[in-house]
Formats: sequence, structure tokens, C-alpha cells
Amino acid sequence: MVRYALLVEYNGSSYNGWQTQHGVPTIQSSLEAALSDFADEEITTVTAGRTDSGVHALGQVVHFDTNAKRKLHGWVTAVNSKLPHDIRVKQASVVDDKFDARFSARKREYHYYLSMHATHSALLDNLVGHYPHGLDIELMQGAVNSLLGVHDFSSFRASDCQARNAVRTMHKARLERRGEMVRFEFTANAFLYHMVRNIVGALIYVGNKRISMAQFNDLLNHKDRKIAPPTFMPDGLYLVNVEYEENIFPEHKFDSWLYNL
Repeated sequence: MVRYALLVEYNGSSYNGWQTQHGVPTIQSSLEAALSDFADEEITTVTAGRTDSGVHALGQVVHFDTNAKRKLHGWVTAVNSKLPHDIRVKQASVVDDKFDARFSARKREYHYYLSMHATHSALLDNLVGHYPHGLDIELMQGAVNSLLGVHDFSSFRASDCQARNAVRTMHKARLERRGEMVRFEFTANAFLYHMVRNIVGALIYVGNKRISMAQFNDLLNHKDRKIAPPTFMPDGLYLVNVEYEENIFPEHKFDSWLYNL
């Protein structure tokens, strides 16, 4: 058998998240159906991150094993011809049989796009989050800096998160504004269920001054989801990159500003 890794991009608006579920459309079920059709055998994928309903990806990574003998470019062009228009394989690579898309990952990077325009964009519907009120970006940047390092992120995990513990290492946490669009950037060794959306929701509370920077910092220390602001909408969340020890997709380049996609 040969183990392949795929770099996958998708618009998650029409899907109930990544993971296969009975009776509802998911990214995994659509991708595996296309792969199985091309391979003429059942293909099961392992993913770097199980994105939630409505969440998008620029750089999702999966691996799978197969006995099928196919040219490498076929795992891109032929599989794409069998996929829905909102899911695309960008690159394919042969990897060592010890490679695991999930457990070999060293870092994962998510971005969240937030529009602060007075009216929600019809063209960006489902692609960005929307908050039509004023936000203090400097206050939010000060709060986001406190996320760096090793923390217990219990206050920012979903109540039904199944991770054994909530300790994660945040390597990068920053935000940048261009006009009425804000991009939040988070890179960590791994993320908890709803972690980014919960952080964004809390940062918006800082930006509109419903909570202070000190109260935001207290959320980390209290490790209690019940005292944190509500989960923000999934629309603007993107998995943009997964980092491994080896560069398995050397041609992968992405410009993560939404209007340059």
C-alpha cells in the first residue's frame, strides 16, 4: 500500500463540518466518495483538524492508504473532477507510512475574518463574520497578547469538548485591520473545540468594552467556560496551514487576506 497526503481547500458553508455523519453532507464524506471512485476501492481519510460546521479551509491536510496504482497528478485533477465545486484538492504527495496528518502535525494556524462594515456584504455572505459596531482594536491587540505561551484554555473550549485536557501552546496570536476588515491570526500546537470562535467572541467583548483587559486575562486564570462570552459565528473561520517537520507540500503558498484569495 502507498500512503498519500493531500492539501485540501474548501468552503464549508454548505456542510455539517468535516467529520462524516449519517444523513448530512460533510467534507470528509464528499472527499472520500471522490477518492474511492477514482481509486476503485474504499478510501478512508485521516485529517489534521476536524473543522466545524460552516468553517472553511485553505490548507487542510489529510492522509490515506491505497493499493490503487495512479499517477500522482491524478489524485488532484481526476479527484477534483468528481468533487463538488466548493471542495478542491490543491496538491498531492507520497509520504512515509509513519506520517499521520493529525499526530505528525507540529502547529496549526487559523485565521478569522471579521467585517465591521455597517451592512453585511452580500458577496462575502458566509465567508466572514460580521460585527457592525465600533471596536477598539488597540485594546483587543493588548488582550490577544496575553494568549501567547502555554495556558489552560478551559474558558475557551466548548462545553462538549472531548479533549483530555485544555492545555495548549499558543505560538502566535495577533490581529490586523485593513479598512473595515479585521483578521485574527492564531497558531498553536493544537486547538480545542470552538476555541478560536470563543476567543474571538471574548476579544469582541474587549473591543466594545463590555469586559476589560483585566477581565479577559481573568478568563484564562479561572478556566471556566461559564463565565466567558458566547461563541462567535463560524462564518469567518479558516484553517490556513498545518506545519510538519518535513515540508510535504513545497509549492504551497497562500495569501491569507480574504480579498486576495
